[in-house]
Amino acid sequence: MPDHTRTPAGTVSRLRSALSLREAPVLGALLVTLVCAAMFVDNFATERNTGFLLLSVAAIALMALPMTLIVITGEIDLSVASTLALSSATMGVLWEAGVPIETALWICLAVGLAVGALNGVLVTLCGLPSLAVTIGTMALYRGLAYVLLGDRAVASYPQTWVSGVRDTVPGVPGLPWTVLAIALLAVLFAVLLHASVLGRSLYDIGNNAEAARFAGVRVRWTKFWLFAASGLVSAGAGVLWTLQYGTSRADTAFGLELQVVAAVLLGGVSIFGGVGTVVGVMAGVLLLGSLRNALQLLGISSDVLQVVTGLILIASVVAPSAAARLRARRKAPGPRPAPDPDDRNRPVAAPSGEES
Repeated sequence: MPDHTRTPAGTVSRLRSALSLREAPVLGALLVTLVCAAMFVDNFATERNTGFLLLSVAAIALMALPMTLIVITGEIDLSVASTLALSSATMGVLWEAGVPIETALWICLAVGLAVGALNGVLVTLCGLPSLAVTIGTMALYRGLAYVLLGDRAVASYPQTWVSGVRDTVPGVPGLPWTVLAIALLAVLFAVLLHASVLGRSLYDIGNNAEAARFAGVRVRWTKFWLFAASGLVSAGAGVLWTLQYGTSRADTAFGLELQVVAAVLLGGVSIFGGVGTVVGVMAGVLLLGSLRNALQLLGISSDVLQVVTGLILIASVVAPSAAARLRARRKAPGPRPAPDPDDRNRPVAAPSGEES
């Protein structure tokens, strides 16, 4: 019997079903947040703030794309922010040494690919849990960034590159070119995940890795390249971050991995794997960014913003499980009525067509 879920129509049907169940709440919350912030927060809806908001979530959105694929397979990468910092520190050291920025950029990407591949080797070939591995490499890569730069900051990058990251699309003042490029990359990731054989295999791995292996999916190889891609993209986010803020520091993006994970889970990706869409994750990124931006405009301290992020992360993990249990209770059959004791004394009616 043919598998209709692998056809384009089946892909669209699965995507609509997923959006209706898990992504609709975050899309609704994003819409409500934007409307309320525009109405009640001064300067939120201005073109300048819109551009600032989009740029502030650019690196998070970039790292969330490969993270989405990794979490769908049932794994996680907590070293993304440290890889970003290592890339930024590498760029700073190279720039200080007189290396052209074009060459430094490619070297940073190569470093990111290498450290991502190391995560992949430890998880796939060594069989270690990704949570433990990436907690360790999170500290390792951050430490390497401090070895390269220490407490110093490297600035004075070429103004053409710095301004190029911040420039907006002509005629659309609130849309930076960088954000447009990330949006196009998100479309590519969405096509890869929702309309390709590889994307279908990622869901299969997340639902049952052993069954996917028997079905011919190269589970270890697929996971290895996902971690390598995560390192590569995180290094790209490090280059973007460095040019956006015009400086390299070892403590850059400290704790940003929590915002990436929160955005992915808030966007409807199950922490247990097998469920999630790129649309939901991008909505989660924008929702978190909008909330933080609105609270900053209201003068809320950064400590409170960290608390809000933590609460959202907990809620994004607890809410799907609670909703699943509620649906299971609704579908469960109700208790059978207790037998009436008087029924035992009643005569049994004879079957139709027979004598009593």
